[in-house]
Amino acid sequence: MVEEWTKRLQPYQQTVEELKIKLRGMRAEFAMADIKTPIEFVTGRVKKIAAIEEKAVRRHIDLDRLELDMEDIAGLRIMTQFKGDIYRVVDLLRERQDMTILEERDYVSNPKPSGYQSYHIVIEYPLQLISGERKILAEIQIRTLQMNVWATIEHALNYKNNVADPEWLAMKLQKAAELSMQVDDIYAELDQHVNTTKLGEITDASSNLQ
Repeated sequence: MVEEWTKRLQPYQQTVEELKIKLRGMRAEFAMADIKTPIEFVTGRVKKIAAIEEKAVRRHIDLDRLELDMEDIAGLRIMTQFKGDIYRVVDLLRERQDMTILEERDYVSNPKPSGYQSYHIVIEYPLQLISGERKILAEIQIRTLQMNVWATIEHALNYKNNVADPEWLAMKLQKAAELSMQVDDIYAELDQHVNTTKLGEITDASSNLQ
């Protein structure tokens, strides 16, 4: 059974590795051009077998249709410093010719009731194998570092067994999400202030040269 799963998931592992290289390459291009990059760092993973089986049962997905009906077996995550950078990254992905965007879900402008924020993009990636091209579904999540801290802690807490008071936990997580959003807004304000100040300095310098 393990060998069967290993063989089945190998194309997804290759997809994740190729996409990590390409997405990290975007960050390197910004650095080489001496342009502020909207990408802080990129991670990726293939969903664990137990998680695939659990989700298949929960979503009533036939294991024979995983390749068609489960879009996040291959997952990439792009972290940004500022909320506005999320949409810059989305625009960059829309322009790429080496993947096809199938679906977008904006949980940044429209957070989930739990407080979860992230921008999800489902893509179809043309993986080149020795047997020919195979289109692989993958999910790319774009979020700020602040959003990622909240999501990581929320996931860890909600996956603990026998939580004494789940409603209290949900309430506290929502409160933490609200505070997290306020922090992101402050960071965005600081970023805008710094960029405006720099633009003013450049304008003043140009005027003095005339």
